[in-house]
Amino acid sequence: MSVPEEEVEVMSNGPGAAAILAAGIGCASVGILAVAGDASKPIGKFLNFYDPTGTLSGVTIMSIVIWLAVWFVLGSFWAGKTVALGRVNLAAFVLLFAGFLLTFPPFMDLLEGQ
Repeated sequence: MSVPEEEVEVMSNGPGAAAILAAGIGCASVGILAVAGDASKPIGKFLNFYDPTGTLSGVTIMSIVIWLAVWFVLGSFWAGKTVALGRVNLAAFVLLFAGFLLTFPPFMDLLEGQ
């Protein structure tokens, strides 16, 4: 038995997609800020929120702020909408991989020319 087309309710996936993409952007921001903090003394000094941990304190706090801000903006923008979840997942995994790669010490050293 099939349901008539006009009775099918399509659920929006926008808020979920926003969470997934924001997580990928947050992961990438960890890598980007880690490389930037190690490569540039002024950026490293800016990201040093707590001396015993060095730039890692600023990298993690700023990445959390970026993740939450992007999640809020995308969640507001995509509320009630249906987006291409396959593309969002692909973008999130690419960003996750970029974040992982940028925090991998041999790759960081290669980028910094050491």
